[in-house]
Amino acid sequence: MTDFATRRTMMVDTQIRPSDVTKFPIIDAMLAIPREDFVPADKAQAAYVDGNLDLGGGRVVLEPRTLAKMLDALDIQADDLVLDLGCGLGYSSAVIARIAEAVVAVEENEDWLDDAQTVLTRVGADNVALQGGALAAGAAEYGPYDVIILQGAAEFVPDAILDQLKEGGRIAALIAEGALGIVKIGYKIDGVMSWRFAFNAGAPVLPGFERHRAFTL
Repeated sequence: MTDFATRRTMMVDTQIRPSDVTKFPIIDAMLAIPREDFVPADKAQAAYVDGNLDLGGGRVVLEPRTLAKMLDALDIQADDLVLDLGCGLGYSSAVIARIAEAVVAVEENEDWLDDAQTVLTRVGADNVALQGGALAAGAAEYGPYDVIILQGAAEFVPDAILDQLKEGGRIAALIAEGALGIVKIGYKIDGVMSWRFAFNAGAPVLPGFERHRAFTL
């Protein structure tokens, strides 16, 4: 019988804390949420590896360090409403749900929605509203949001997403720049976005967040 609780503690002690993530709500959430329940059954043994975990179809569960550092930089408060884009099977949403007041989680892979809802319910994440639909469209009907986070890379962030960010809100986006990715935190101040470098990371680009390239001979 695999001792996932011990693996979870090791993940926090060897991947999260050494990355200078020390905020108690983040540590507490990552110790509490069973990551192995939010990955395909055949990947459960790899749930706590130090790296992105492949979900198939060009999608991943972000590596624990990347998610934790994004949450740390966003400084989510207990009364924040968070939009989680590309939640996959729901791990990120379950973690954020323990920190924020409520989470609207958007996933466009219809095959994952039922499984995500089942596990979110099982872990008591009843403050997560799971929505099916295009990631790049967001969920404007529930906004505006204090915080927006992307669970994958983006070559650009559509205005339709930035428009859903509340004045004074912030967004974490892993901007793909060649083989390298840069996590940036964007702040909306007087209706204008101001972006700051946070750290380097890598992940596949989310559907709908690719730049369209002109065809040339």
